[in-house]
Amino acid sequence: MDTPKTAQTFPATVELEPGKHAWCACGLSQQQPFCDGTHKSTDFHPVKFIITEKKQVVLCQCKQTKNPPYCDGTHSSL
Repeated sequence: MDTPKTAQTFPATVELEPGKHAWCACGLSQQQPFCDGTHKSTDFHPVKFIITEKKQVVLCQCKQTKNPPYCDGTHSSL
């Protein structure tokens, strides 16, 4: 698998608690947009990120963003 699977063609808007999070980069996770370990059968690795305060974020689900894990609007051209 050379390219990630497009999980959805729209972003996920989620409210996250402070702490460590892992964004799915392969597109195979059943817990989109978060990693569930499915990538272990691929060359992909999750993108780990830290949130310092509770806030709403917009995470990419098309897996084509140039600013992982955040949506940059790339899905609109797919």
